[in-house]
Amino acid sequence: MEAVDVLIVGGGPAGASAAIYAARAGLETLVVDRGLGTGAARLIRELENYPGVVSTSGEELLETMHRQAKSFGARFAQDRITGVDLDQEIKTAYGNLDLYSGRALIIATGSMERASSVPGEEELIGRGVSYCATCDGAFFRGKTVAVVGSGTEALEEARHLARLVAKLYFITSKKELPGEIPGEVVAVTGATLQRIYGEGAVQGVEIRRGGSLERIEVQGVFIYLYGNRPVTSFLRGALPTDQRGCLQVDSEMRTAVPGVFAAGDVLCPETKQVVVAAAEGCRAALSAIRYLNDLKKSAGS
Repeated sequence: MEAVDVLIVGGGPAGASAAIYAARAGLETLVVDRGLGTGAARLIRELENYPGVVSTSGEELLETMHRQAKSFGARFAQDRITGVDLDQEIKTAYGNLDLYSGRALIIATGSMERASSVPGEEELIGRGVSYCATCDGAFFRGKTVAVVGSGTEALEEARHLARLVAKLYFITSKKELPGEIPGEVVAVTGATLQRIYGEGAVQGVEIRRGGSLERIEVQGVFIYLYGNRPVTSFLRGALPTDQRGCLQVDSEMRTAVPGVFAAGDVLCPETKQVVVAAAEGCRAALSAIRYLNDLKKSAGS
């Protein structure tokens, strides 16, 4: 993909706000987001303290922000970023589905990363454990798989997989499903994933439900679980973080790498509020605009 002016990773309040300001400034802007229902703001059922909005939900507010950004020309892509290259003037982000690059990069990935994996997960990644149904679903055609998660992203992935696999279990810790699922999908509610087992490949999952352990035989496990740590593992050490994994920025939202900015909960602010994240996204975009203007001046001199 040809480099855009401003590449934004994360479509929550900070990323959406940054997109509004960057696109409105006439910059080619691309937001790469994991998809609907993946951020903390979308989990807010009732939001009453966002200035100018009497009452709304987090999801409704974000959808409005996305529409506003798109009205100025911003584009959105749904993908999970797994790595970056920040050593060149053009910054690159590697996704499961594509490669994305920008002259300026704004990181607004929030703080819903898991602190640790379940036993067996890391050993079986690529051997039945996946985090992207769109990417890997075809490998499980005609097989039995499980989707583990409680949000709408997990639900969307389950719907995609249901068209391919022979049998699908939807495992959620919630007592109710996040929405409607195809009739042939087996819903396993009130259950938590304890272990993934298999010799060389996934053979099943162990779950805890109602105080007892159960095993379900599957050949694939698609995991959509989130925690409360800053989402920075995809950086793989490309930017300095503190011991909690939080990104560090200056007063202009600039990271240690020129052309790379960050905003929102990925910075681990003391006050986690939608309005604060949106304001930081604005500041990051304005800093990115100044950075790109300076590059143009340098190139012309």
